[in-house]
Amino acid sequence: METKIHFKIATPERVVFKDEVDSITLPTTTGEITVLPNHIPLVSVLAPGAIMVRKGDEVFHMAVSGGFIEVLSEKVVVLADTAERSEEIDLARAEEAVKRAEALKETRAVDEREFAALTAQISKEMARIHVARKHLARIETIGSKVEKYTSNK
Repeated sequence: METKIHFKIATPERVVFKDEVDSITLPTTTGEITVLPNHIPLVSVLAPGAIMVRKGDEVFHMAVSGGFIEVLSEKVVVLADTAERSEEIDLARAEEAVKRAEALKETRAVDEREFAALTAQISKEMARIHVARKHLARIETIGSKVEKYTSNK
């Protein structure tokens, strides 16, 4: 029997993904990590970016804006501020949000707090754009065989 990882990613609003998987690649504030079964225990801060989950031949991508990660030998829990599956992201809307935030940074005199908030917004939207583009490229490559995410409860 193959060892799997019990993986769950949740936001304050919902469980975004929950399943038994082979590996998870996560963005942390100290760099990207990949978790495999029997990983050493770890607690880390989740950075804005992309999460990649592998389950057999399937690969799932999600965009996150930050949060926390708990890794145990056969269990990973991500508590994210926000998280979206790749097919949920509106690419045009994300690109427009980046343009608006960059314009605000450049055209207004912003204090340190506003600057930090705009920079965080840009990081979040750039992660969304990255994940949405991967999803679109995958659809172009394999066509209509793209399956929706599963959610085992």
